Amino acid sequence: MKPGLVIWGAGGAAKVVADTARLLDELEVAGFLDDANPERKGDTFCEASILGGKDQIPALLEGDLRLMVIAIGDNRARAELAAHAEEQGFQLVTLIHPTAYVAKDVLVDRGTVIKAGAVVESGAQIGANVIIGAQVYVGHEVVIKDDAHISGGGKVGGKSVIECGAWIGLGAVVKDRVHIGKAAQVAAGAVVLDDIPPGVVATGNPAVPRWRSGLFNR
Repeated sequence: MKPGLVIWGAGGAAKVVADTARLLDELEVAGFLDDANPERKGDTFCEASILGGKDQIPALLEGDLRLMVIAIGDNRARAELAAHAEEQGFQLVTLIHPTAYVAKDVLVDRGTVIKAGAVVESGAQIGANVIIGAQVYVGHEVVIKDDAHISGGGKVGGKSVIECGAWIGLGAVVKDRVHIGKAAQVAAGAVVLDDIPPGVVATGNPAVPRWRSGLFNR
C-alpha cells in the first residue's frame, strides 16, 4: 500500500500536483484541503475528496497521514501554509514530474514541485517549497531560495540567484549572474538584464522596477 499524500489547495495548481504524484506512482493522493471554500468539504475533486480546511489537520495526523505538498501559487500563502504544516508534524514532499530533467548533482529541498518539461542544469540549488513551472529552464549553478516561484516558460541564466519568495512570471527571461531580491516580482515576458531589488515589481525589456510589492517573512 502506497503512503497517503495530502495536497493543501484545491484549484488548478492542485490538479497539476495531483497529476504529477499519480504519474510518479509512489504515493496515493489521500485528499485535498481547501480553507477558502468550506462548503466544498466532502466534494469529489480530481479523483479524490476535499477533506475540509486547516481544522482537519489533527484528524489527518491521527489517521496516520504525514505527507503533504502545498499546491498554491501565491508565494506568501504557500510559505505560511508550509510553515504551519511542518509545525503540526507533516513532512513536506518533493515532486518532480517524470518528464522534467534535473541534473544528478542538483540539490532540491523539501516541498518543492518541478513541473513537466522543466530543465535544471548541473550545480543548481533549489530551496524548500519552490514551484518550478512547466518548460522552465534553470541554468547551471543557479540558486533558487525557499518559497520562490518560476512560472511556466521562464528562463534563468547560469549563476543567477533568486531570493526567498521571489516570483518570475510566465515566459520571463533572467540573464546569467543576475540577483533577484527577496519577494521581488518579475512580470510575464520581462527580460531581466540587471539585479532587481527586494520587494519590487519589475516589468519591461529591459526590466526595471516600477513599484513596491512588499516583503514577507518565512
